Amino acid sequence: MKIQELLSPEAVRIDLKVSNKKQAFRALAKIACSITGVEERLICDTLIQRERLATTGVGEGVAIPHAKIDGLDKLCAVFARLKTPINYDSVDDEHVDLIFMLVGPLSSEHVHLKALAKIARLLRSATMCAKLRGSTSADAIYALLVASLEEDTNS
Repeated sequence: MKIQELLSPEAVRIDLKVSNKKQAFRALAKIACSITGVEERLICDTLIQRERLATTGVGEGVAIPHAKIDGLDKLCAVFARLKTPINYDSVDDEHVDLIFMLVGPLSSEHVHLKALAKIARLLRSATMCAKLRGSTSADAIYALLVASLEEDTNS
């Protein structure tokens, strides 16, 4: 699976202004809605329900919210670098400024888990996170994500 199948340039945001996790979910859901056509509220509510099970704040300022949603026909990812880090109830209690959201169809268990693992591997790299934080445009972040995830696929 290529990252371009999950993430489009339009789904990458920099300096997203939100002040809490719920606002972040709303903003991410709005972006995903514009790409998938699935109702924004459904995406947001499903992310919130999933988050109640356990935090998706994986540490080091990174969160990977994810959910399976009725009505989606393929996986969709959204990446956001926040203007100001927010409290996310992360596993390490650090605030989050990098969010890589993944939503997929109810029937996508294997592909969904594979994509999540790939994203988690990428964002475990302190070097990669520093590059994402230092990039000056959404296009630069998109190119960095595509190149890095392609390397991961080829290795």
